[in-house]
Amino acid sequence: METLTVPQGTLTLGRYPRQRVEHLRAWDAADEYLLQQLAEQPSLQPGQSLLILNDSCGALSVALAGQRPWMLSDSFLAHQATLANLADNQRSADSVRLLTSLQAPEGLLDLVLIKVPKSLALLEDQLFRLRPHLHTGTQILGAGMVKGIHNSTLALFERILGPTTTSLARKKARLIFCRPDLARNPGTSPYPGHFPLETSGEIITNHAGVFSRESLDIGTRFFLEQIPASEQPRTIVDLGCGNGVVGVVAARRNPQAKLIFSDESFMAVASAEASFRGAFGEEREASFLVTDAMAGIPRGSVELILNNPPFHQEHVVGDQTAWRMFQQAREALGHRGELLVIGNRHLDYHLKLRRLFGNCTLVDSNAKFVVLKAVR
Repeated sequence: METLTVPQGTLTLGRYPRQRVEHLRAWDAADEYLLQQLAEQPSLQPGQSLLILNDSCGALSVALAGQRPWMLSDSFLAHQATLANLADNQRSADSVRLLTSLQAPEGLLDLVLIKVPKSLALLEDQLFRLRPHLHTGTQILGAGMVKGIHNSTLALFERILGPTTTSLARKKARLIFCRPDLARNPGTSPYPGHFPLETSGEIITNHAGVFSRESLDIGTRFFLEQIPASEQPRTIVDLGCGNGVVGVVAARRNPQAKLIFSDESFMAVASAEASFRGAFGEEREASFLVTDAMAGIPRGSVELILNNPPFHQEHVVGDQTAWRMFQQAREALGHRGELLVIGNRHLDYHLKLRRLFGNCTLVDSNAKFVVLKAVR
């Protein structure tokens, strides 16, 4: 937990899930720049409608909680971080109205604050979803670190919403100013997308924020070759499911299995559900969980977990997410249950798995990837 001092007040903020030792801050210079801009050029009066997009840990939402903003994010963890930070700063949970990336605020908006996401596709989808909620006087302010704002970023704002300019950089952060042009016709959103599996023809659905949304990436393609088959009833988890392709293939090879799809991205779980239902209809049993790794899955209840851990989460790079997934996987597996993991060779996941499980075997490898197995 660290202290952020901005014109709106002094806030105590932490990331989620909370760690005993946290090496990353719960805000960045773009949050500070945006809040300073709002203080220097007041843009919002009491009672006006405010939407905040992609507030990763709730710094903006907590600072502006008095306005009772909408906060829209694709991240379950961002929602939980916002709620925790509201509580730590003595603000009520309902002072910020949380929306998933597949929901929309009510009515028209007077001010929109957008933290620019890493994914251009997600930004494009969000801008299309935003258009119906704008009026000619809506003020739109974007913010991000300079390294994350490109000509393509500004072109999306310009094409979908209206005339767009940027600020000078401050602490390696930059603001985006956009004025809505309601007469502009940007066409229709291309999301969600779909592609067929080459081997079986199943149609995989991909919402905008989902990794590898146009085709099967090479890591997943290699991982699919290692998914075991069985005629026995068992519970299989597609952990960090993305578009659900791993779980769909596992379900096909294990016709008696119950599938659980788990991800912290609302769009990922919605994509996985659409992919699974497209392949199996409503008859096949499956569960779809938006959660932190495997939170909510009973201890010792699972026979097989399939996991392709993310190495990048928005602009944060590291193995913290993988480590948490491995820890929770161990708790959820029953006796002799198996965790099957794919990762880049250089990530050394075998060291973590041996430390947690006491064992780790190499299932297969190629020049770039390894598939590892740990047994509970």
